[in-house]
Amino acid sequence: MALIREFPELLPGFQWRDIEVGGIRIRTARGGKGPPLLLLHGHPQMHLTWHKVAPALAERFTVVATDLRGYGDSEKPDGSPEHINYSKRAMAADQIGVMKALGFERFRVIGHDRGGRVAHRLALDAPQAVEKLVVIDIAPTATMYARTNMEFARRYFWWFFLIQPDPLPEKLISADPDFFLENHIAGQIKIPGSVDPRVMAEYRRCYADPAMRHAACEDYRAAAGIDLVHDAEDDDRRIEVPVLALWGARGAVGALYDVVETWREKATDVRGHAIDCGHSPQEEAPDEFLRNLDEFL
Repeated sequence: MALIREFPELLPGFQWRDIEVGGIRIRTARGGKGPPLLLLHGHPQMHLTWHKVAPALAERFTVVATDLRGYGDSEKPDGSPEHINYSKRAMAADQIGVMKALGFERFRVIGHDRGGRVAHRLALDAPQAVEKLVVIDIAPTATMYARTNMEFARRYFWWFFLIQPDPLPEKLISADPDFFLENHIAGQIKIPGSVDPRVMAEYRRCYADPAMRHAACEDYRAAAGIDLVHDAEDDDRRIEVPVLALWGARGAVGALYDVVETWREKATDVRGHAIDCGHSPQEEAPDEFLRNLDEFL
C-alpha cells in the first residue's frame, strides 16, 4: 500500500485516496460539492498544479484532481513495445474508472498539456461521460506532428527527445533530473514566481523517481506512435460536446497555431481565447483562468 500524501495547506477541504482501476492505482484528490469536475494535469506536473484554482472551483463543483498514470503518486506501469500502457486511450480509461468509482457517470473535464490530450481521447472514447471539455494550451496531437517545422522543433524539442528509444532519454535525464525539470518548467512559465515553492518541491520529488521519468518518456512515445494510430482511426469523428480552448498569449501554442480553428477540425462546438501568461494559466493567471471557466462551465 502506497503512502497517501496529503496537502491540506494547498488544497483545503480536499481528501486524498488511491483508486484502483484495471489493476492501476490512481492517486485522487476530491473536494467540494456540486456537479462533478475532473482536472487532469500535464507534464512534468501532478495534481497540485491546480492548487490556486481548485478550492474556488470546489465552491460550486465536486472537484476531482488526479495524478495521471505514470505521474505524481499514481502507479507507474512498465512500458511496452508499442507503448500501449501509456496510450491516451489507456490513460483516459483510468479516469473514466476513477469517476465511476466515485459515483459519477457524466462530468465536466479540464485538461492541461498532456492531461488535455487524455481528455481529448476520453471525449472520443466515452462521449456519454463528458458534459463539457476544456483544453489548456494545446493543439491536437496529430495536428502538431503533421505540421512540424523548424520553429515547432525548436520550441518543442522534448517532443523529439523523449520519444527516443529507452534508455537514451531516461539515462541522460538521470544525470541531473532537477536541472531538466526546472529548465523545462522555466522555459514554459512566462510570469516569474508563479510556481509555489512547495509545489515545485513536489514536482522535484516525483521527478526524482526513475519510474516517473520512464513513464513520461513512454507517454511521449505513445503520442508519437499508438496515439496517432488511434487518431487516424477516428479521423472522421468529432467531439460533440462544447469545447473551450484556452492558451497562454506569451507561449508557443498561440504563436504556432490558430488554436480555435485547429480544435474546430476536431469538435463541433468550439470557443476560446488567449490568457496573458505562458503555458500554465492555472498557476500563472489563476484569476483570469477562473473567470474564463465561470463563463463556460
